[in-house]
Amino acid sequence: MEKVYGPKTKVAQDIHALKYRTEGESFYEAQVRFAQTLADDTEHFHKLKEILLNQSFMGGGRTQLAIGSPTMTTAFNCFVSETIEDSFDSIMDRVKEAGQTMRKGGGIGYDFSPIRPRGTLIKSLGSNSSGPISFMKIYDSTCKTVSSAGHRRGAQMGVLRVDHPDIEEFILAKQNKTELTAFNISIGVTDEFMRAVKNKTSFDLVFEGTVHKTVDACALWEMIMRSTWDWAEPGVLFIDRINDGNNLYYCETIAATNPCGEQPLPPHGACLLGSWNLTKYIDFDDAGTRSFNFAQLLQDIPVVVRAMDNIHDNTIFPLEAQALESANKRRMGLGVTGLANAIEALGFPYGSEKFLATAEDIFKLIRNETYRASVALAKEKGAFPLYTEEYLDAEFIQTLPEEIIEGIRSHGIRNSHLLSMAPTGTISFTADNISGGIEPIFSLGLIRTIQTEDGPIKEDVRDYAFRTWDVRGKPAGECTAKEHLSVLALATKYVDSSVSKTINVNPDMEWEDFKAIYMTAWELGCKGCTTFNIGGKRFGIMEEVDVDEPEVQEEEAQACYINQETGQKECS
Repeated sequence: MEKVYGPKTKVAQDIHALKYRTEGESFYEAQVRFAQTLADDTEHFHKLKEILLNQSFMGGGRTQLAIGSPTMTTAFNCFVSETIEDSFDSIMDRVKEAGQTMRKGGGIGYDFSPIRPRGTLIKSLGSNSSGPISFMKIYDSTCKTVSSAGHRRGAQMGVLRVDHPDIEEFILAKQNKTELTAFNISIGVTDEFMRAVKNKTSFDLVFEGTVHKTVDACALWEMIMRSTWDWAEPGVLFIDRINDGNNLYYCETIAATNPCGEQPLPPHGACLLGSWNLTKYIDFDDAGTRSFNFAQLLQDIPVVVRAMDNIHDNTIFPLEAQALESANKRRMGLGVTGLANAIEALGFPYGSEKFLATAEDIFKLIRNETYRASVALAKEKGAFPLYTEEYLDAEFIQTLPEEIIEGIRSHGIRNSHLLSMAPTGTISFTADNISGGIEPIFSLGLIRTIQTEDGPIKEDVRDYAFRTWDVRGKPAGECTAKEHLSVLALATKYVDSSVSKTINVNPDMEWEDFKAIYMTAWELGCKGCTTFNIGGKRFGIMEEVDVDEPEVQEEEAQACYINQETGQKECS
């Protein structure tokens, strides 16, 4: 019998076709297109094609759509803006560049900290500044306008440092359902501030060396915590930890991230995303016992790293500065998806000791072999142009096995960064609703709201492991904060960029325990932290369904979309 490739459920097939394929293109043809464009030779092509057809590895959404296709979109998922200087011209120039980036399919992050605080005198005009939050509204409108003419919703991250004088206004900016809706927002929290909170001391809000206000650090922290409890924003970026742990500490400073936070990037920074689908590495013996196929993953990693490296030379860029950044550093962010499904299929509940031990084995293998593969590529094709021996002193590099460090010393390395953990929402859904990224499952059954230009549609879908193997995984809401945090901290240890993960908390959680999540995350060396209170004021895009009730039959669904390539309405 001929093997059937790609997603098996109809809704996953439809979303994959809508998001990642050109008009009339089959799943098979899309994977061949991707492999042909990125393969170095015939042997590489066949190995890569098989990995893609099996969905053992899935590139980020922009990557899947753009590579080898006539669509004029970039294969890079995410960017960070050039520094926004404190001038009207700079602010508006960055708006224009952001529009160009989003038009080509890229999400973008910004640091608004260089903009002078509200009420500051503008000497040349004899008037007062309206502050960074007012200018964020221009970016917000631009994003909504640009995305309305494109095939994807725009995505933005707005960052403000915790020591900016307008930080309190920033914390309150999204405590509603109408303002800055095209933004995720995060605070760049410094080590100095965290120490002030821990020591219960005062903290200065400063702009260009001038202290504008001195606040009680604990009171400001309480304000941040209250907002994220109620509204799930702002997120927290431990910005000093990000810079201290950066492989390129010697030639760049990071002040912002991509929209989901897993890619801290310098000005004009650009990064590729892709994830190994761990459910595809679950094997069964003759007795039906499940095991994880480490040997197969070991074989697949260098094939994928070689292909993803080639994307730097096989895509368009919205801006020339982004192309230069890509060429000089050849950054990528490879990670995993389906972690919960795969390890729970082995019998280990999410966040348990055996779950963490298995996850660590997987993460360690991916870390070591991606770096080993990149060293081999450097030997063959050359190191990334900004490589110097200072790279060897980076914190993360020092965690690698000695033979890989010696390989870098001898040959350099092809890619400055290789690893991150993305949320993988849509690509996981198109793999028949596997658990996303390193998150636990949301529920065994759910109603998922899918945004289209024709409006939101709702689909009744079941968790992949439950549907395929009758594995009843532990839902996110039943995982303790400690379990969530343990997985976050473990993943952080094994990536050179960062991790996108949400810690779900229950509304009856003790307040001090909630605040302790963030303090513990900082103490554990995490680069950021985000929580979601299921009883808060921000609602998500999914809701649970009773899996013991009959599943909605997909062939009866009449979910309609606007095919953004053809402009025609299509129904599933």
